[in-house]
Amino acid sequence: MSSLKKAAIWTTGLALLLKLSGFLRESIVAREFGASDATDGYFLAFSFITLVVAMIATGFNNVFLPMYIKRRQDGTGATENNANALLNWTMIIFIGVSVAGWFSAEWLVPFVYRSMTPGAEAIAVEMTEVFFIFMVFIALAGLLESYLQSRRIFVPTLVSKLLATLMAAVFALLFSDVWGIYSVAYGFVFGTIVGAAIQVFYLIKSDYSWKPTLQMESDFRKAFLVLIVPSLLNSVVGQVNLFVNKAFASGTGFEGAVTYLNYSQLIVSIPNAIYAATLAAIIFTLMSEQTNDFAKFKDTVFRGMEISFVTLVPIAVGLLVVGDAAIAFIYERGAFTEADTANTHIALLFYLPIIIFQGMQLILSKSMYARGKTAVVFKISVTTILVNLVLNWLLVDRFGYVALAFAASVVSIYYFTISMIVVYSDLGMDQFKRFASMAIRVILPAAVMGLVVALAKIGLGANEWYSLVQLAVLVPIGVFVYAVMLRFVHPEGFKRFLGLLKRGKK
Repeated sequence: MSSLKKAAIWTTGLALLLKLSGFLRESIVAREFGASDATDGYFLAFSFITLVVAMIATGFNNVFLPMYIKRRQDGTGATENNANALLNWTMIIFIGVSVAGWFSAEWLVPFVYRSMTPGAEAIAVEMTEVFFIFMVFIALAGLLESYLQSRRIFVPTLVSKLLATLMAAVFALLFSDVWGIYSVAYGFVFGTIVGAAIQVFYLIKSDYSWKPTLQMESDFRKAFLVLIVPSLLNSVVGQVNLFVNKAFASGTGFEGAVTYLNYSQLIVSIPNAIYAATLAAIIFTLMSEQTNDFAKFKDTVFRGMEISFVTLVPIAVGLLVVGDAAIAFIYERGAFTEADTANTHIALLFYLPIIIFQGMQLILSKSMYARGKTAVVFKISVTTILVNLVLNWLLVDRFGYVALAFAASVVSIYYFTISMIVVYSDLGMDQFKRFASMAIRVILPAAVMGLVVALAKIGLGANEWYSLVQLAVLVPIGVFVYAVMLRFVHPEGFKRFLGLLKRGKK
């Protein structure tokens, strides 16, 4: 069994477990605190964490991984010494960020989210201070992901993420009566520290040897700095858009608006989070290794796009039909009411296009990063801030918080379209035709699946059933119909999808 096959099996299972633990955490938060100022403040504060994680896990990884792998393959320069120095410098920088963030949180949070309610503001400020105190460990966990991935070690990173999420849920369950909503933050920090320790252990077990050095080769340093600036800025773009959305949401005057958007966005993020943590990470590693073999590189890009489409399109269509039951099952209990479920469902419907376009965009961006086109990705993505800002400004006063979900979907479609033009201008029109032919043959089975499930839902009167029963009956129907249709409409893609793990490195 190849190393990539083992990695795919383990990481897929752990990613699913990670998402389940995420639902457990948010379900407990919903039960204990409902949709309130407390939950709004918690989600606003957590945005700073997602910003740092995106910068490290995406921005740093997209530059470090291709450079490190290429130099190690070529045997040029003091590769390991450069990696050590880069890790040490980054940790020093984040120590400074941690101190500065803790001192500035009291004015920074109200400055970013100008229209918070007083209750949400107090919680958001204090919780942001907690996160900044431990920012070094959060950054370290993100950095170690890149170093482990360069050695084709994927599992410890997911274990680390799982611990952070799971401990947040456990602390919320055990200590919410003592610490309130802050128990979630304390649990996340505790899990992150333990997870980082596990990653360090596995990195040391590999051929990596840490040294307390700050010296890098000049050509490595210059090349890294040239690429890291646009890559970090690009990784921040998505988080800036989230900041913009949450800022507008906190200013609608609708209590729980931030929470409704966050819960619906969490469901939408599941497929892409699992995909990014498993297959996309492996595909990016392969693309980084195949930049000198353009034929293999093009085939890997196609396989990545095909996997995205075959997997994500039916999920989006399925949530269109049974999304209300999914929300009710996950969140509706305790302080989270039926009305809260309805408000979350409305936002989910407008978020659904993101499932498809964000997943494919991930492959397009990774292909550009693998070929050193970091600046191109940044030039494309930075324009999304303007598009998102304009749409929010035009729509939110008229349509409320759901307009923010709609704007996010429009931005994802725009980002994908421009990236497609750039990538396939490089890969060639034959590759675009190959993708378009595949896409058409996947859309039809997904559409039939959605229609069959919708008719079954109406015919069986499933709306009257408990949410879990709805899902237990309707989801298998959808999976069966889609699999059968895909087998006949797109047999090649169906076989490639089933045989993905068996082919390992191919």
